[in-house]
Amino acid sequence: MTKKLIALGALAVSLAACSPQQFESAPVTVDSPQGPVTCQLYTKNMLDWDRSTDRPNGMSVTEADNLCRAEGRRQQGGSS
Repeated sequence: MTKKLIALGALAVSLAACSPQQFESAPVTVDSPQGPVTCQLYTKNMLDWDRSTDRPNGMSVTEADNLCRAEGRRQQGGSS
């Protein structure tokens, strides 16, 4: 039981030391039919963190975030 608690504590410490800010790139602007979307992209191996920081009125957060993830995949060399 003690070994499990120690392992759990070590895992919590290692996760706390890893924050998205350490992996941020400069913001990127992606053009969409509704207007520009500003994206915060992260390292090319962490596309799940890619997100929008600004979007046109009328565009949902989900739609803007999906555009940013697609841009991250495009920059990674994958399909959009």
